[in-house]
Amino acid sequence: MKTIAKKADRQNHPDKKGTNSGGFLVQGSILAMAGIIVRFIGLLYKIPMTTVLGDDGIGYYNTAYEIYNIGLILSSYSLPLAISKLIAARRVHDRYEDVRHVFLNGLLFGMIAGGAMTLLLLFGADWITTHIFNSPSSALPLKVMSPTIFVFSVMGVIRGYFQGHGNMVPTSVSQIIEQIVNAIVSITASYTFMIWFASRENPASYGAAGGTLGTLSGALASLIFLAFLISLYFKKNKSRLHRRQLDTPETTAQIYKALLLTLTPIILSQFVYQLSGSTDNSMFGLIMGSKGLTEKERLSLLGIYGGKYRLLSNVPVAIASSLGTSMIPSIVHSRAQKLDDEVNDKIRLTIKFNMLIAIPCAVGLGVLAGPIMQLIFRDSRPLTARLMEIGAPAVVFFSLSTVTNSVLQGIDLMRKSVTHSAISLVIHILLVYLMLDRLNLGVYGLVIGNVTFALVVCILNWHAIGKAQHYRQEIRTTFLLPLGAALIMGIAARGIYTVIHMALSVNLISLMIAVPIAMVIYAVLILVFRAVTAEELPDMPFGTRVLALARKLRLM
Repeated sequence: MKTIAKKADRQNHPDKKGTNSGGFLVQGSILAMAGIIVRFIGLLYKIPMTTVLGDDGIGYYNTAYEIYNIGLILSSYSLPLAISKLIAARRVHDRYEDVRHVFLNGLLFGMIAGGAMTLLLLFGADWITTHIFNSPSSALPLKVMSPTIFVFSVMGVIRGYFQGHGNMVPTSVSQIIEQIVNAIVSITASYTFMIWFASRENPASYGAAGGTLGTLSGALASLIFLAFLISLYFKKNKSRLHRRQLDTPETTAQIYKALLLTLTPIILSQFVYQLSGSTDNSMFGLIMGSKGLTEKERLSLLGIYGGKYRLLSNVPVAIASSLGTSMIPSIVHSRAQKLDDEVNDKIRLTIKFNMLIAIPCAVGLGVLAGPIMQLIFRDSRPLTARLMEIGAPAVVFFSLSTVTNSVLQGIDLMRKSVTHSAISLVIHILLVYLMLDRLNLGVYGLVIGNVTFALVVCILNWHAIGKAQHYRQEIRTTFLLPLGAALIMGIAARGIYTVIHMALSVNLISLMIAVPIAMVIYAVLILVFRAVTAEELPDMPFGTRVLALARKLRLM
């Protein structure tokens, strides 16, 4: 833990005015790796949870989680981003006292906002789940989960403090701790509650409450770790943190004004973003209920959609979220120094690196949807595989929309991200209503709507960034060449899997052979197609090693 605190100490040195164009990608990749580990743990523990709770129990869990996410977004989800942006902007000008005041006032704001939302969900859970989501059985898991919002509010400010110093390691480690504790408690409590309350009318609701207890426990464990870490950091850097700045410190009112002006657009943007999923659940419950589906049948379908398709498709999106988080303080730093070319270079590198990963992930999930769903969830039903096959493009569009939203936040166009998400949501609601009520597409309508929502946000964000920064992303090497390499990779992966499965009839072994070979094929094709140049590679994580290997193999 002292090592982690020392990294923040090195990042905080006031004499370091410049930044290299790709260094933030390394920090973003650390956070991305943690995000992938967190999502992977999430996949692993959801398998036994699904077995214990069944699709209807997972449906209750997911409905409660959707409501919880809205409450979290409206109160404190954006605090890490906002705090990191404010601190990064003040560090550029050596405003030490303002950095400290931002942190302390952010803590107070987080406790008030998080506490208020926790109480609202605790006492309003029954009404919300019954009248808005038509799922009264989701009230109990929501009540158990609601105190997590208060915990996250405090935890988010600490994460934002370190992120504002360009250090993503504390956030990364705390996320992994959070998810490990979450997994252990969720599985144990779900199983235990299903046994304890087996004689009740709906034991799956109690089992889902056990799952949400894991969410609260994980957040508490992460907060304890971060609180200990930041106490070590403050103790070690006491003299530096209390240095007087040359200009007049900001007043508390000025800091809260800056915090609110930064938070509000991010909150609204994230709220609208999250509202698409919650709207799906609500519309599906109301419309399909009117068509004769019982609550258990509806929640079973939502359990497949949210607990399997969206859960798995969101794993690669974690990379985009992490890169965006690391990019915001870096862009703020460059903008403060009026280095517009450096800002554009960071945008270009982040989007390109993100697409190099998101595109093959989407293709891989699409062509191997059935085997992957069977392996992870032990679900070989055609419905489950088709949802992923149809919805795989959402990986690309959500990754791109997530990164471009971060760009808009970094260049002070946060209101644009709100407007774009709102426009996309209106279109999304109309499309989903049409597909559910008129075209009778059922849960497939939700998947199609999920893809189109992110696509519209991408298009609008792309236009706004280009206009504001006089910036155009290079299309050929960012999208077309990775897509071509990924399609060849996908054909190879499916072919290899099919041949091996015909010979061995073992899904796990077939995937374990097909997937690594497909990854190697994609990596070689990216180099052969010149999708990445020798000048770009050193700015990317492990790029120097990749470049040396490529030259040794005469691929570059």
